[in-house]
Amino acid sequence: MSATSLHVTLISETFPPEINGVASTLGRLSEGLRQRGHHVELIRPRQSADPLGPTDDLQLLCRNWPLPGYPGLQWGQVSMHKLMRRWRRQRPDVLYIATEGPLGLTALRAARRLGIAVVSGFHTNFHQYASEYGLGLLARLLTHYLRWFHRRTHATLVPSISQRLELERRGFDNLAMMARGVDSQLFTPGRRNQALRDQWGLGSDDIALLYVGRLAPEKNLGVLQQCLHAARQSYPQHQIKLIVVGEGPQRSSLEQQLPDAIFCGAQQGQALAEHYACGDIFLFPSLTETFGNVVLEAMASGLGVVAYDQAAAAQHIRHGHSGALAMPGDVDAFIDACNWLLEDAEALRRVRLNARQHASRQGWPAVIEQFEGHLRAACHLPPGDSVQPHAAALVIKPGSSTPHG
Repeated sequence: MSATSLHVTLISETFPPEINGVASTLGRLSEGLRQRGHHVELIRPRQSADPLGPTDDLQLLCRNWPLPGYPGLQWGQVSMHKLMRRWRRQRPDVLYIATEGPLGLTALRAARRLGIAVVSGFHTNFHQYASEYGLGLLARLLTHYLRWFHRRTHATLVPSISQRLELERRGFDNLAMMARGVDSQLFTPGRRNQALRDQWGLGSDDIALLYVGRLAPEKNLGVLQQCLHAARQSYPQHQIKLIVVGEGPQRSSLEQQLPDAIFCGAQQGQALAEHYACGDIFLFPSLTETFGNVVLEAMASGLGVVAYDQAAAAQHIRHGHSGALAMPGDVDAFIDACNWLLEDAEALRRVRLNARQHASRQGWPAVIEQFEGHLRAACHLPPGDSVQPHAAALVIKPGSSTPHG
C-alpha cells in the first residue's frame, strides 16, 4: 500500500450479489478503490449466501432485518460499542455511508464520537417511496430525518443535477456531485442474440420494448401497459412485445395486467447484457430515481431510451439525438416519445447509434477518481499520486452553479 493510500470504510445495507442500483454502484466503487491501492473495509448486513462464522479486517457482517412491505431488501443492525472497539483497534481515515437506516445511523454516531471523517451518499429517495406507498406523513418525517442525517457528514454525494436541485429545495446543504459510469464492454450491442429473441417470439424486424428494474410501485410501471397499447394501435404493421426484466412485489399483478408480456425475472452479468442488447426501445417511466443506472446500461447496449427528463436521462440524453424525453409525469408525452421512435426506422437506428457512442464515454475509472477526491477532501488529505488535480472534491453550496467538464 502506498504512502498516500486511504483506509476507507463503506457502510451499506445492500451490496452485491444483491441486485439493485445501489449494490451495483457500491460494488464498482469498492473494487475501484482497491485497484487504486486503498484499504477498503465493508460493513453490511449478513446475506443468505454468506457463510457462518467470524468476519475479518475486510468486512464486518451484522444482523439483518427484513424491510417491512418491501421483500428482498433489509436493514442492518450493529452495536455502536462494537464499531467503536473495531475502529479504535484499526481506525479508518474516512467512512462512506451509503444508506441511512439503522446501520448507517449507528456508524455515523460512532464516527462522530471518535472524530472520524464521514462522507454520505444519497442513493435512494426513500421519502418519495413512502409517498408512493400512500404514507404521506411518513414521507415528511423521512425528509426531516434524512436532512438531519446528511447535515452531520462532511459532504453528501448526489449522482445527478436534478437530484441536487431537489435536495436543495428541501433544505439539504453540503451537496457534492459524483457521477455514475457504465461498463461499455459488458453492455454492448454486440451481445444481441437472435436465439434469445426467438425465445421471445420476435423476428429480426420485430420490436422489443424492454424494461429492466425492480417491479415495485415507486417505479411507475402502469405506464408500460399504456405505452404498449398505444404503440400497437399506432403501428399495427409491427409485431411489438413488452419484455420485463426484474423482480419485485408487483410482479404478480403486472403479469395479470400484461398477459402477453414476457417476464424474464432478475438477470445479472452477461445474461443481463444479452437481454438489453436484444431489445430495441427501452422504457423507463420511473419518477423517483436519484440516478437510474439502467438508463446508461440501455444506452451502452444501443437501445433507444424513452424516459422522463430527470436524473440520468436528463444528464445523458439529448432529446431526438440519443433518446427521447418527456416532461416528468406527462404520460401522454411519454407515449408520444415512444411512438416517435417507432414511426421512423432510420431515426431509431440513428438514435441507437448516438446513445451507444455517448455511453461508451461514461466509464467508471473517472468516477472512481472523483470519489477518491471527495474522500481525501473529507479527511483533509492532499490528492494521491494517482489522482489528478481536477478530481479533488467539489462541495456545492445551495445557489452555486454547477461546473462544466
